[in-house]
Amino acid sequence: MAEAARANSQLDRPLVCKQSEQAAGDRRLDFSVAAVLPAGGSGERMGTATPKQFCPLLQRPLISITLERFERVHWIKEIVVVVSKQNFELMNSIIQHYGHSRAIVVEGALTRHQSIFNGLKAFVVNQPHKSWLEKPEVVIIHDAVRPFVEEDILLRVAIAAKEYGAAGAIRPLVSTVVATNPEGYLDHSLERAKYRASEMPQAFTFDIIYRAYQQCTDYDFEYGTECLHLALKYCGTSAKLIEGPPDLWKVTYKRDLYAAESIIKENLSKNVCIFTGLQEEAVQLGCFLQEALQLVMEQVDMLKWSLNKESQCIQAISSGLYYNFICININNFDLPQEIVQLVESIEKAKLSALYPAVVTVVHLNNLEPASLCIRMEDFTNIRELAKKANQKNILVYRLLINYTQDMNEVQESAKQGASIIDSLTKQRSPALTGQLFVV
Repeated sequence: MAEAARANSQLDRPLVCKQSEQAAGDRRLDFSVAAVLPAGGSGERMGTATPKQFCPLLQRPLISITLERFERVHWIKEIVVVVSKQNFELMNSIIQHYGHSRAIVVEGALTRHQSIFNGLKAFVVNQPHKSWLEKPEVVIIHDAVRPFVEEDILLRVAIAAKEYGAAGAIRPLVSTVVATNPEGYLDHSLERAKYRASEMPQAFTFDIIYRAYQQCTDYDFEYGTECLHLALKYCGTSAKLIEGPPDLWKVTYKRDLYAAESIIKENLSKNVCIFTGLQEEAVQLGCFLQEALQLVMEQVDMLKWSLNKESQCIQAISSGLYYNFICININNFDLPQEIVQLVESIEKAKLSALYPAVVTVVHLNNLEPASLCIRMEDFTNIRELAKKANQKNILVYRLLINYTQDMNEVQESAKQGASIIDSLTKQRSPALTGQLFVV
């Protein structure tokens, strides 16, 4: 009973944002900022027919994930995406499908620098059939295939660019850089401690970088890759270099796609929300699951199931904080109405339009009623629901836990169940939807 009382106190706790999210919402800049994302590459090194910026990660194009990161940053007003002519319509369809309201597509050119210049021109040259863009004071340039950029580094380079004219992220060199002679032998090597790898994002006052591109030679456009160098060469602006975090890496090879997908899955699996009914057994099990999951997840909340418009359940689903949900039901092995309502609410909130959402239905089998007998056909309807939900990017899994009067046994079963739930949320495998796992 003490456990149930503690669980009820958790159920009544209001939902709160993470401290980092609150801090991000309070950030304000006294100058205007826009971004240019070059995305015109062919993906030759990727070795796939699809350019890497359009390769799917959890069924979502990589470039859409990068755009999402930028659109989380409220002080970046416009985001210009530069793509090749043949991918122009594809990019527009991605923007429409995923609701990237601040993104504008511009046609690129044959080389990286020419494409970036085209992106900058969108702020000073009238674009046909497009609304006029206001020239920003600072512009951030970032590769579309670096999807894990955070607001902190964007803020730091933007502020530094405003003060110094140009700024860019750097990282320590991983390998020693060597020079070879014409015969292919070692000529000399650089002292690694003195050098850094230039990364993205980079930021500039708009007038400096635009003036630099206006003075570029054909050689610069053809062979150049470093924007900071152009600001130094043509405007005499020495960039402020800022140590960046390790997650600025660029998706270049096919193996990088697997690594990126793994990171996204890891991030999605950090938070979970448990929904219970009012039955004491459900609350008790929810408490045990919460305790076990808190050892492997960052945030585990537990709420009484309610579809009232002002309910915390609706807030939790629509907040975007959770992509994992657990619904506990007792001795109902057909299709509990709350499961149908939960799936419908996730779809209505458009949560699964961005990433796959996971719903784990925990069937609590009370062993005390001797007459109760579970038949596999009892699960037919929920299995059909799982198939339909899978088409909407909602992954429904099922877990059966037996309930006895021995609380030690129930707690041990909850620990085992939590381990299965943790594994399912991390894997996010569509092949396992509708499957029944038994503790």
